[in-house]
Order: sequence, then C-alpha cells, then structure tokens
Amino acid sequence: MSRPPTFSPPPGTRARLLETARGAFAVLDAAPARPTGEVGEVKGAALLLPGFTGSKEDFIALLRPLAAAGYRAVAVDGRGQYESAGPDDESAYALGELARDALAQADALDDPAATPLHLVGHSLGGLIARRAALLAPVGTFASLTLMSSGPGRIAPSQRTRATLLTDALATHSMAAVWEAMRAMDPPEDAEVDGGADNGALRARWLRNNPAQLIATGKQLCVEPDRVAELAALDLPVHVLSGEHDDTWPVPLLDDMARRLGAHRTVVTGADHSPNTDRPEATATALVSFWDRTP
Repeated sequence: MSRPPTFSPPPGTRARLLETARGAFAVLDAAPARPTGEVGEVKGAALLLPGFTGSKEDFIALLRPLAAAGYRAVAVDGRGQYESAGPDDESAYALGELARDALAQADALDDPAATPLHLVGHSLGGLIARRAALLAPVGTFASLTLMSSGPGRIAPSQRTRATLLTDALATHSMAAVWEAMRAMDPPEDAEVDGGADNGALRARWLRNNPAQLIATGKQLCVEPDRVAELAALDLPVHVLSGEHDDTWPVPLLDDMARRLGAHRTVVTGADHSPNTDRPEATATALVSFWDRTP
C-alpha cells in the first residue's frame, strides 16, 4: 500500500512557475545548498515527471536528498495537472504533446546549473519521459529513469479501473467521481489517507482538468511497447520500481530492463510509488545511477 505524498515543500525548495516556449508550468525547484544556505556544488539536475492523477508533490520527499547529493531537482505539474493550467480539449493531452512539453521544460532549465540533465518519469510520467527521450535531440538528456513505468499499456486489472474512471469523468463532476473513488477504497487506505492528507488529496484532484485525466487514462490502456525504439538510443536507462506493483508487474519491469540493457533497482518495502513509500532509498538509487553516468 503506497503512502500518500506530503504537500509541504521542504526548506530550500521554491514553488514557482517555469516559463517555457509551450506555456508556464508549476514546479518545485530544489537547488543544492551548503549548511550556510549558500548554493552548493552542482553535479547536474533532474526533471521529475509525475504519474496519472499525481502531481509534483509526489516527489517532495526526494527533493532535499537529491539536492544534498548535488543535484538540482525540479518536479513538474504537467499541463492540466494540479497547479498547471490546461485546455478543455482531450487532443491537447496526447502523449506526444505532453512529451513536447517536457522538452520545453528541459530547454527552460538550460543553464550551467542544469547540466547534465537527467529525466525521471513515474508511472504515466515514465511513458511521457520515454516519448520525450525518443523525440529529443541527441544530448538533451544525460539519462532516463523509468520509475514504476512499464514497456507499454498497463495491466488488465488496471485497464479496467482506468476505463471505469474515464467513463465516469465523461458524465459526472470531479467532486462526484472523487467521492465514488473514496467509497471504493479499502478501509486501510481510508485510514492512511484520512484527515488533512485526504483534504489535500481531494483539493489536488479537483484542480486537475478532467480532459487531461480522460485523455491520459485512455493512453495508459493503449500505449504500445516501444522498448526496441528506446534501446536503439545511445542513452543510459535506469528501471526503478518497488518490490510489488499492480500497474506493471515487477517481472515485466525486470524483462524490460533486460531488453533495454538498463540498470535495474528494486526498492524493498515499496509498491507502485517508491518515491513516497521509501524516498531515502529511492533517492540513493537515483544518485548512485547518476553519479556513474558518463
């Protein structure tokens, strides 16, 4: 059972708008800092793309560990996701469009403190990151980490859930769908997500554009296997996951890593969201991979 994210940015993290050629995106931006508060040694930067129904806050617990290790960490709300605006047109959320947004975000971070730039995508964010890597000019990204994100469409049970959700969003309000989802949660999830956390999660849900959720939910159900295309790139890849995952089964992720010739990390004690379940271990794995990436 994954833990809900915290919504309080750590000290030294700026919540701001990142202005790009494709619009403004809400980000959490954590720069390396010395104990004195001055900017510390910068080894590079990481652009962090969240998953379906998620947001930049899913990476909050990673930001300071990554910054402490010398990496500027920038977590992004995609278009139509939480605090980033987006149109009411499903076509605007095609995977290729979201990937081009990621490239624009990378361009907006094009400064000495953001080189080399590592790309990380969690779940749906991994599919977006993969498409961005396939579209990117050579040298745009120093590496790609696919976090709990598989080779193609999600598992059958999750396709059923995603289809139920997108169908409901097409005919019901965001508030009504939220209440229906919470009513379907197991009792233990309701306890973990209760109180203030539940209020923050509900507030985030209500700020998503339903067109974005419908379009990306559909894409999760049909995304083809693009592993061969990704393997053909001269790009270091890291496949990271928890030891349990219902969205893409762990053996499938193991096989994807083998096909990619990728570095593989399994975070013990974590499920589909190692970034919130075991953030310190996840940050250590990311930094270890980046530190040895040429």
